[in-house]
Amino acid sequence: MSSKPTPESIAEALRTAILRGQLKDNEPLRQDKIAADFGVSKVPVREALAQLKSEGLITLYLNRGAFVTGLSAAEAHEIYVIRSALEVIALEQAIPHMTRTDYVQAENVLRLMDIETDTGQWGELNWQFHVQLYRAAKLPHVLKILAPLHVSVTRYLVLYLDAMGFQARSQEEHYAILKACREHDTPTAVDLLKAHLQQASATLVQFLTTKPQT
Repeated sequence: MSSKPTPESIAEALRTAILRGQLKDNEPLRQDKIAADFGVSKVPVREALAQLKSEGLITLYLNRGAFVTGLSAAEAHEIYVIRSALEVIALEQAIPHMTRTDYVQAENVLRLMDIETDTGQWGELNWQFHVQLYRAAKLPHVLKILAPLHVSVTRYLVLYLDAMGFQARSQEEHYAILKACREHDTPTAVDLLKAHLQQASATLVQFLTTKPQT
């Protein structure tokens, strides 16, 4: 007999649905329906929703319930301003301490991204690549801040912008950043990272500015 779904497994299922676009911006998440779908009480559902709220994927409103978090162009721009500042610091501090194992593991993630066709999984691998670059900096609090910011924008980029060649262009930039890291060329790596984030920001802001409102 299979065990009851846990708050973690419920959160994972909802997270996957959001990242793959199955649950849309501003879509309500009804606790009673989710509980019925998973065959559980509302208690683990509330815990799962609290987890997704901490990740920035849903918003909880008093007396209204939970909704999939939407993203405005202004919010996307602000997220990239924060990401650029923190990720540059992380990369600068990481490069002097990177090892051959770090480079190999980062390249292995990129190879998986080259062949990954599932957009949700591609977005997760994208974060894994960036984490692999920054891990040697030993700044866990910075990574904890960056994780939900990364997820909140990447889901738009991989879901809606692949037709514009986002994934292919992003991969080229990833390989260039990794090459500079391998060569211990910190100024070039930082410049490439800044350009990478600026390009992604401009692309997403343009998309959010022009997309029809739901």
